[in-house]
Formats: sequence, C-alpha cells, structure tokens
Amino acid sequence: MAATDPYEVLGVSRDASQKDIQSAFRNLAKKLHPDLNPGDRQAQSKFQDVSAAYDVLGDEDKRARFDRGEIDASGAEQPQRRYYRDFAEAGGASDGYSQTSGFHDFDDADDIISSFFSRSGRRGFRMRGADRRFRLEVDFLDAVNGATRRIVLPEGTSLDVVIPPGAHDGQVLRLAGKGDPGAEGGEAGDALIEIAVRPHPFFRRDGLNITLDLPISLPEAVLGGKVVAPTPSGPVTLSIPKGSNTGKVLRLKGKGAPGRGDKRGDEYVTLKIVLPAKIDPELEAFAKRWKAGKTHDPREGLQA
Repeated sequence: MAATDPYEVLGVSRDASQKDIQSAFRNLAKKLHPDLNPGDRQAQSKFQDVSAAYDVLGDEDKRARFDRGEIDASGAEQPQRRYYRDFAEAGGASDGYSQTSGFHDFDDADDIISSFFSRSGRRGFRMRGADRRFRLEVDFLDAVNGATRRIVLPEGTSLDVVIPPGAHDGQVLRLAGKGDPGAEGGEAGDALIEIAVRPHPFFRRDGLNITLDLPISLPEAVLGGKVVAPTPSGPVTLSIPKGSNTGKVLRLKGKGAPGRGDKRGDEYVTLKIVLPAKIDPELEAFAKRWKAGKTHDPREGLQA
C-alpha cells in the first residue's frame, strides 16, 4: 500500500474510537471484498488498502505507535528514529507482517468477512486471484458424447477445455488455477466456462433422454419392417411394428445422454409417416378404390 494516511483510507477522524474504526473497516470490507467483486481489480486494490489501514489502526498498540510517528502508514519502522537502529542492531524478531491481534473480535462477523480473516488475516495480503468467466459454444453431439475444445483468451493465450460426456446447456465447468494470478503469492483464481449447446437439426434433449422425429414411408407404416435410426452414438436398426401410425413412440434403451456413474438416458423415437412429394399414380388409384379408407374416420371423437 502507498504511504497514505490510514485514517483517511478508513474515513475516520484521528479521535475515533476503536469501535468506530472497526465498524468503518467492516463496512468497507463488505463493499470491496474480492468475492463480491469478481474480476474488479480496482476493488481488489482498494480492499488491500483498507485492510492495510485497519492492520495499523485496528491494533491499539500499533495505532499509538503510528500516532507517535514511530511507524509509517504501512506499519514499517521509521528509520530516522533511534529505536529503529536499536532494533536493527539487536536483531529483533518482531515481524510487522505477522500481527493478527486486530482481527480476533470478528469471530461472529458475516461469513464472507470471517472467510477473509480465516485465510488472509496476516499482513502481506496473499490473496486469491479473481475467477475469470467465459462462454463456450459447443455442438449438440459434442455435449452429449464429450470432446476437447480450445478457447483463445483475451490476452492471446489459449486454453484447452475438456467437455465431459453428458454436458448440458448452461453447465459451468471450473478449471482450477486458470483464472487471474493471486496477489502477493496467493493462489490463482479459476476459469469458469459456461457451456452453450447449439441446437441440433433433429435431436432434442430432455434431461438425459434424447428425442427424435423419424420419418417413415407409407409401406413401412402399413407392413412394418426394419429401418436405420440415428442416435448420438451412431446409427442403429429399429423395428417398425406393422400398422404403425404417425405419433407412435418407440424407445431405444441406453441411447440417450450419459449421466453420473453408469446412468444413461434413452432415445425416444416418434414415427412420422411421410408421403412422397409427388404422388405415384398407382397409389392414387389405390386410394380411390380403397373402400375401407372411405369409411374410416381418423378424426372421430375430435369434437370440441
């Protein structure tokens, strides 16, 4: 911290009570704590300054020494004082960066402040770096089956992201230590990668299950048979029951998206009868002479 008056940093007068100093620090720390301002370097710098000021003024002995001019605003000994030379010659073991006595009275503080004291109660401000957030668009099948994709960071470096099988839209992947570097030797933050899954031309996802509309021909619907159906893991042979209608749903067990452990969803195939774009004269002639077709009412019971 720059040699700034700690009273000014905390916004208190020189005759402020220890309780007032403590209250001022608490309020500023809540506003500026890095966990509440991810990626905000200015807030992190101010938080360090506020913490340094409280390290001096929050301890009554250090505050008194500062007021007498024995230590400066950073807590360092003033070299022009004779006691400093005495200290140096004696090889004193006092460490201005190990004082934590000013923090004992925050045991019941809010969680985020208590967390700060538990891991950063020492001067020197070994602070964890801020997390960095990114958005990564991936293809539908890459999300279901898993893949490795590379993202380019703003500074030009690249980062390989392993997409786990079964990843879903909106899922956030955490890459430990790939965020901003920590302050004063603190651990680096993490990279948080939000997955955005692109829509697929014909697959849809419902949890771990995959759904698909499968076109079939009129003969396949009437006579039944075997057709090839796509799945995220590759094509499979599907048996169409004789007399299948549009809307009939067939289940392909275990052909959905993978979940935790050995769990895996299913694929649900909805049949859709599709006639040729150009009606064959033979089919048209058959429809005209098909008596049962004239008496069958597919909309029976559809009255509102």
